Amino acid sequence: MSFKSGFVTIIGKPNSGKSTLLNALLGEKITIITPKAQTTRHRIKGILTTKNYQIVFSDTPGIIDPKYGLHKSMMKAVNESLEDADVILFLLDATKDLSEAEEIAKQYGEINIPSITAINKTDAIDEKNLAAILESAQKNFPKSKVISISALKKLNLDVLLNEIISKLPEQPAFFSEDDLTDRSERFIVSELIREKIFEQFHQEIPYSTEVAIQEWKEEKEITKIRADIMVERESQKAILLGNKGSAIKQLGIEARKSIEEFLKKKIFLGLTVKVNAGWRNSDRMLKYFGYEK
Repeated sequence: MSFKSGFVTIIGKPNSGKSTLLNALLGEKITIITPKAQTTRHRIKGILTTKNYQIVFSDTPGIIDPKYGLHKSMMKAVNESLEDADVILFLLDATKDLSEAEEIAKQYGEINIPSITAINKTDAIDEKNLAAILESAQKNFPKSKVISISALKKLNLDVLLNEIISKLPEQPAFFSEDDLTDRSERFIVSELIREKIFEQFHQEIPYSTEVAIQEWKEEKEITKIRADIMVERESQKAILLGNKGSAIKQLGIEARKSIEEFLKKKIFLGLTVKVNAGWRNSDRMLKYFGYEK
């Protein structure tokens, strides 16, 4: 059997389950997951390699109408991920309105790249609603094979994977067999901290924050990590800190647990909250945080 490899871009609206699907396919957590929309901000590659194939998945930000410079950079990441794609995987949320399929099809349905349409979260709806969604998906994506899945329950992922493999070109691998992602440990750690911010805080706070690793010191029995959390207003800083530092302390405890599980070693985590008004619309700050190359 000839070796196959290629790039697969996952496209969908916020909270459609793109990151959950990628983690499930890889069998490892490389992208953060929260119930809040717009958790994913960067294009993150996940690499699945066997003796017969290598699939380079791109988890992309959910499709939104940009309101900030940050949003524009997020949508730019989606469009750039299509430039090297061998296959597009359209991911639809079975629990959402049927108009979601129409919106995605209008923006990306005419792109001349082989595609697959996966209906996610099918375990959460009844057969009648599923039939209507499958019909809508096939109508809006006539060139795609439509597959119903549940990324969370890992239902039909083998069917989806086989369909992806069938569309890959025969060519050598792009990454070594040990590579799992193109992102560094520092990047993933900063994302894990941001994940805990999304889980702990509400309203505008999670969307106004960004995390940057400032220090990473490997010692014999512990890794010392210091990170800055950027917010836009002093009032947001006060909420992140909490009464007598209670909120930032709890954030540090939860983030440290996730980071230690990821790195598989003990860490010391120091968090500092800083204010930078309007960072989401600042080209300089967006470049600093890695949104613009």
